Amino acid sequence: MASILERNKKVKTPKKTREEYAEDALYREVWEEVNNEKTQRFIKKYSRYLVAGALTILIAATALQIGLRMHRDAKVAMATNYETAVLNADVGALGAIGNSGRGATADLALFQSYMLDHDVAKIEKLARDGNTRDFRDLARLHVVGIKGDDMTAAEVEKYLSPLNTKSSPYYYVGMLTVAQKHLGAGDTNAAQKWLDKIIGDKNAPATISAAAAALK
Repeated sequence: MASILERNKKVKTPKKTREEYAEDALYREVWEEVNNEKTQRFIKKYSRYLVAGALTILIAATALQIGLRMHRDAKVAMATNYETAVLNADVGALGAIGNSGRGATADLALFQSYMLDHDVAKIEKLARDGNTRDFRDLARLHVVGIKGDDMTAAEVEKYLSPLNTKSSPYYYVGMLTVAQKHLGAGDTNAAQKWLDKIIGDKNAPATISAAAAALK
């Protein structure tokens, strides 16, 4: 027995008469007129809002383009100034770029300025306010290298705590530094904890693991 679907396929769609086609055409024409009239009324009623909205979008798009261009120009200018400062070993210019710039270039400039004049305030600022984790953590290690003798082991451990994560590129160096400080303070138990953590980590660099093993 043929299914309902199969039977339906055999049913031919009746052709429309000329009068029905004429009625469809008239209906479409009337519908278009009605729609046009509604559209005109809508535009007339809300024209001020439509214009204001269009202007707002235009202004926002223009401002965005200007902002992007200014940002790009500022980055190019900073890179140019940085290159000139490096070539001239200009401590002042490097420091200015480091204090007013953004991103890794500013951090590098401030670090290089510190390396030229050894101004501790610069490396402390970089450790505190650096734009990038890499330079902040590197600066903390330098601060400990400068002031570590005047810090207790607990203070060094706390100061280097931001490095105690594998997200830091100086994770293993930080742990080794803390262990050395505890050994210097005579606290072998605390030092062993850090040394064991390094030695037990298969991802630790070979040189760091070897140094940790030598201190045990």
